[in-house]
Parts: sequence; structure tokens; C-alpha cells
Amino acid sequence: MYVRTTSRRNADGTTVRYLQLAHNEWDPAAKASRTKVVYSFGREDQLDVTGIRRLVAALSRLLEPSDALTASTPDGLTFTESRPLGGAFVLDGLWHRLGIDGVMCRLLAGRRLDERVERILFALVANRALAPSSKLAATRWIEADVVIEGLDSVVDESCYRAMDWLIEAEPQISRTVYDNVADLLNLHVDLLFFDTTSTYFELDEPDEPMWRDGRGHRVADGEDSDDAVKEAGFRTYGKSKDSRPDLPQVVIGMAVTRDGVPVRCWCWPGNTGDSALIRQVKDDMRDWSLARVVWVADRGFTSAENRRYLQRAGGHYILGEKLRGDSDEAKAALARPGRYKTVAGNLQVKEVNLADADDRFVICFNPEAAERDATIRQRMLTHLDEAIAGTDKLSKDKRAELRGVISTKPGLKRYLRVTPGGLLRIDKKAIDREANLDGKFLLRCSDPKLSSEDIALGYKQLLEVERGWRDMKQIIDLRPVYHRREDRIRAHVLLCWLALLLVRVIETTTGQTWPSIRDELQRLHLGTFTGPAGTFRQRTETTPAQRKILAALTLDEPRRVHEVTPATH
Repeated sequence: MYVRTTSRRNADGTTVRYLQLAHNEWDPAAKASRTKVVYSFGREDQLDVTGIRRLVAALSRLLEPSDALTASTPDGLTFTESRPLGGAFVLDGLWHRLGIDGVMCRLLAGRRLDERVERILFALVANRALAPSSKLAATRWIEADVVIEGLDSVVDESCYRAMDWLIEAEPQISRTVYDNVADLLNLHVDLLFFDTTSTYFELDEPDEPMWRDGRGHRVADGEDSDDAVKEAGFRTYGKSKDSRPDLPQVVIGMAVTRDGVPVRCWCWPGNTGDSALIRQVKDDMRDWSLARVVWVADRGFTSAENRRYLQRAGGHYILGEKLRGDSDEAKAALARPGRYKTVAGNLQVKEVNLADADDRFVICFNPEAAERDATIRQRMLTHLDEAIAGTDKLSKDKRAELRGVISTKPGLKRYLRVTPGGLLRIDKKAIDREANLDGKFLLRCSDPKLSSEDIALGYKQLLEVERGWRDMKQIIDLRPVYHRREDRIRAHVLLCWLALLLVRVIETTTGQTWPSIRDELQRLHLGTFTGPAGTFRQRTETTPAQRKILAALTLDEPRRVHEVTPATH
């Protein structure tokens, strides 16, 4: 059965075409095939398309679903593959809106590099957000399991070359990203949070030490260079925040806005201490168009030198203060009486003014945390009591050996007292001191204009950085790192940062979590159909949930037909 076209010439010379549904029947008498018209559609220029759709739908209901689908498919057309489209499409839309592609293309102009470097880097960032894997596995993912506009395939060597260039371009990219993110989200960067983490490597030995400058970068001239300040390997042993001090690591720092958007990322050798890092971060962001900024950091950055540095050029800080440290100011603040006031939920605050101190001190108290601390302490005391029970009958050497074992456990060591005669006892004064600290944390602030409530709530927002570390390690899979070269490791961290940046912008804009958004978007597929006339690619229909996400991000739906390639003969 087929659509037959007939023509008729009018008196004025114009030609009118008519369409008919016809099929050929064999005439046994004439021993020839005859055309039989089944249905006439009328003039071609007056064709009732809507009526034809209704007719096709009505006829399809008479068939089994599989037969209806076969009947509506052109002869020879084959459905060859389907790939997820939605996740990469949304990430690419924000990549473009944040100007990352534009700044990369400007920096690449005139360079002898693969013209697809920007597309390759986007694909690697999308891989971290959608299906984290090694760079070699990412090349197979790009080729067979995702739709990346402008990139059909890539080899791993091209990925490595693109990553090498990313290290060079990072300062300009970071600045552009911040400016555009601030405009897109209307950010008021009055609080800027900074924190560090570490990530370990499954290595038998750390990297060989080499001379480095104050920022942790390698110094080419070695020991004779004025820039060389220390000798260290990049992947080396240090204070692990993953509880793996037995493995080499690197240290990673991140600056985050109060909305949880990471605006810049750094990487240092694994034995770098936290204290001096915030000064480098402040210098790196000195030329950015930041408004009046209050730096927020935890107890690891509260040294006097850091505090003086953060106050340069009118800056201020909110820093956590160690409750059990040697600071006379902290001891005086905790000793001051006063009444707490509730500021938010179960958080209570009390501001303490010290006459001889330049900073303001705020003591924060959480009753629920106090109960939890007391429960944990009682559990440790029970364990300690069981450990030292009956030790009076042991020899002095045996008691000393047990004391050495307990000293390796800070939670127990805190409550252990040794009598002049060498006997092991529980320290009741230590219990009273610790009970006075239950549920409390101490803050110091240099800004005279912030209220005690703003100081406390501002510091609590430091949890956004910790959430960023958690997502970078669990969703974007910062680890394992499949690289051994220092520059490639740094580039890998930058790719993870860019992926987290796009994820946070999406979450902040939509109000949904990235895992749920990703699962919904990845249901939007692009199908490939091949037939005698060629190949075309068409997406599936968008769902209401997908349209809601696209509307929140002000992104248009992907075009329905992506590609039409006629067959070549």
C-alpha cells in the first residue's frame, strides 16, 4: 500500500496535485497488476493533516501495540542506540552561561593545541558529575554512553594535553567563573569560608622530596633559588583528615560563599600545615572584585599572624578558638559568667567582653550537643575504668606499659591521672573541666558591626564547606586519583572543583539535590535511527519533572531532532 499522486492541469495553466491511498491488485484475467484506490485525500495543497493523524490513530487502535509500532515505522528503519542526553545538556548550558567556554576559547586563541580542548575539558567535568571514572574510562564513556555537543570521541592523550593546559589557565578561569557566578546568583560575598581537606593515595612510598616555594610549587633552580623555602614531595605523609596517616596524601583548600558555591580551589603538598594557607588564599583573591569580606575559618587558622593578615585592607574574620588551648583569652572568656540567649533553633549564644582584648568573643551552646558530649564521656569513662581495674596489684612496669597504651588514645588519656606512687586513677577534676565544655564552642571576631547572632550563624555556615568536601569525595569521586604526576593531580582536583561548582549552582537554583536531579535528567535520551535514506537522531519526550528543572534553570528544552545525515551512495 502506498500514497499515489495524480495531477490535473487547469485552464489557466496551473497544475493541481491529488493524493490517494492505493494498492496494487493482480488481475488474473488480464494477467496484469491493477491499481485500486482505497481512499482519496483530495488536493495536496488542501491536505487535512490533523484529520490524517486522527485516521492513523484510529487504525492503530485496531492492531496489537507491537504491530501498530511496526506499521508506523518506515520500511528498513532500525533503532540502533540510545544515550543519556539530559545531564550533559544541563551541565553544558550552565558551562556556557558561566562563560567558562568563552574564557577558555579566548585563552586558547593562537595556541598550537587541539581545537577541541574546551570541549574535552567540559566532557571530563561532566564525567565527574555524571559517571566518575578514570580518564581512560572517560574516553569510552564519551564515545558510547553520553551525548556531548561538539565531541563524539577522544583519545586519552588528548585528555592529558587538555589537563596540562588547564593548570596554566586556572587563575583566569577562576576569576571569570567567580564574576559570572556572582552575577548569575546575585551573590553578596560578605562572608567567605575557607577550609582544607586531604586525600590519600594507595602508594608504598611517598614522592621524592624537591625544592618548593612558599605556595608549594616546584622550584626549577632547586636549592640555589631565592624562591625555594622547603623541600617536600607532593604526595607525602601529613596530618590526615581521612584517618589514613599511613598513606601519602595531598592537601586541598577551597573558598566557598555563604550559599555553598565554591569559587576557587587550591592544592598543596601533603605535609603542608593549615595555619599559613589562609594568608596565601587571601593574597590570591586580593585583586578580585570582592565587597567587604569577613573570612570564616575553623580553629586550625586562628594564629595571631593569620588574624593580623586577614585584617589588612579593612578585612575581618570569624574564627573558631580552641577550647582546650593555651590561650589566656579563651580561658578568661569561658570563665566569665553571663546569661545565654537563644538565636536560632537550639543554638544559644553569650558575648563576652574582655577589657584587654581587641577581638570580640562569643560562646555558643547547644543543649542537644551537650547531652551527646556527656553520653560519649560516660562511655569513655566506663571503658577507662574497666581498663585500669585491678592494676594496683600489677607491677610498676606493667602499669607503665598500660599507661603507654592509654596515652595513644586521646579520649581516654584526658581522664587518666597517675598518683605519685604510680597508681592509675580517673581524674575527677578533668571530668569537671570537660563537663563545663559540653555542647560549647568559642568564636572570636574582629568585626565590631556584626551581632553575636550573626557571628554564631555565620560560623555555622562553615558546614557548607564540609558539605562540599563530602560531595566532592562521595558524589564527584575525588578519590581514587589515577595519576602520579604532580601537574596531572592538580588538574584532576580542578576538574572536580569545576564539577562541584556546576552542581552547586544547579542545586542553589532549583532547590533540589544533585543526585535526584541527575537521575531525572539522565532519563532524557537521544535515540539513533538508521535506514536506507540515512541516519537521524531524535530525543525522547521531556517529562514534567524534567521541564520543571529546565524552567528553574531558564534553559530551553533540547531540540527534538539533533542530526539528520543522508545516506551516501
